Amino acid sequence: MKAEAWMFGALAIFFLVVTPIYWLLSKDPTGTAALILAFFLVLMISGYLALIARRIDPRPEDKKNGEIAEGAGELGFFPPHSIWPLFVALTLCLIGLSPVFGWWLALLGFGLGTVTATGWIYEFYRGEHAH
Repeated sequence: MKAEAWMFGALAIFFLVVTPIYWLLSKDPTGTAALILAFFLVLMISGYLALIARRIDPRPEDKKNGEIAEGAGELGFFPPHSIWPLFVALTLCLIGLSPVFGWWLALLGFGLGTVTATGWIYEFYRGEHAH
């Protein structure tokens, strides 16, 4: 986590240097506000990662003499192929078309959205990939 914290810290320093230069050259309040907000966002992420890095044991990639074999083991669960994201996307298209064709299409889309989102969430609790 330390490497990530340093990376975001460097990005925060970049925004801190670039923001006044941008303001002096452009006098654009909108872009300056966006750069200030980006600075604080990156600073917040950097602080969070630095805080977490102090609380947890160093990962193999955080150690200077870490070995590849130290990172071996289960990395997590990666789902196999699924058809549900396609149906969720089609449902979102249906909801997106509702301002064009009428509110009734949004009602139909939200109804189908409930079914497709539920199918996507619970697909690993039934059928071939049930836990």
